[in-house]
Amino acid sequence: MMKIALLQTDIEWENKAANLKRAGELIAALPGSVRLAVLPEMFNTGFSMHADRLAEDENGETVAWLTATARRHNIAIVGSISYRHVKHFFNRLFFVFPDGHYHTYDKRHLFSDGREQEYYTAGTERLIVTYDGWRICPLICYDLRFPEWSRNTGCVYDLLIYVANWPAVRREAWNTLLQARATENQAYVLGVNRTSPEGEWPPERCYAGDTQVVDFNGTVVARAGDHREETVMAGLNLEALRRSRQAFK
Repeated sequence: MMKIALLQTDIEWENKAANLKRAGELIAALPGSVRLAVLPEMFNTGFSMHADRLAEDENGETVAWLTATARRHNIAIVGSISYRHVKHFFNRLFFVFPDGHYHTYDKRHLFSDGREQEYYTAGTERLIVTYDGWRICPLICYDLRFPEWSRNTGCVYDLLIYVANWPAVRREAWNTLLQARATENQAYVLGVNRTSPEGEWPPERCYAGDTQVVDFNGTVVARAGDHREETVMAGLNLEALRRSRQAFK
C-alpha cells in the first residue's frame, strides 16, 4: 500500500514566493506515512505564457525548493513549472525522489486554445519512473485528451498522474476522461487540478478543482471539494491492481 496526497491549491498568479510558501506549508502538514505528494500544473506561477520572464533552469529557485522539500520531508514530489533550456521553453514536470534526485517530462500536447504552442516547445518522450515498487507515468493537463499517449500496452505502468490547470467550464470532460483513462489502461489515475474561488475569475480562468483518485475499475475513490483548497489522501493497493489485471487479462 502506498499513501499519496494530492494538493489542490489556489495558485496566486505569477507569485512564486507565495505559491512555494503555501505548497511548503501543505507538504509539511502531511502525515509521515505519505510517500508521494502531487501538485498542480505550473504550481509556482499558474498557467502563464510569460515564459520569457518566469521560466527557470535547473539552478532556479523552484527546482531548489523541490529538491530541498523532498529531502526535508522524505517524500517524493510531483509538479510542473515553466522551464528554460537554451533557447526553448518547456512546460516541464519534475518527479523528485526523497533523496532529491529527479526525472523530468515535457508536456507533449500543448493547449492550442490557450496558444501554449506559441510560447512552449512540445516534448517528445513519455516518462515512466519506478518508486516504492510502483511504475508511474506522469503527464500534464491537455495530454488527458489524447488516449494514445497514455496507452498502457503490456501494462508498463501501474499509476497514471495528470497535473493540471483545467478550467471549470470543461470540468465534465476532465471527470469523464480521468475515469476512462483508468478503465482502459487498468491502472490507478490521479488527477490533480488547481482551484480558485467561484466567480472570482472569468469563466475560462475559473477552476473548480475536481482533484481525485480513480481506481483501476474507473471508480472515484477520493475527491476534493469544489472551489477550495484541499488535500486529498488515499492508499493505493498494488496487489489489488495486480489481481484485477489477472482477472481481466
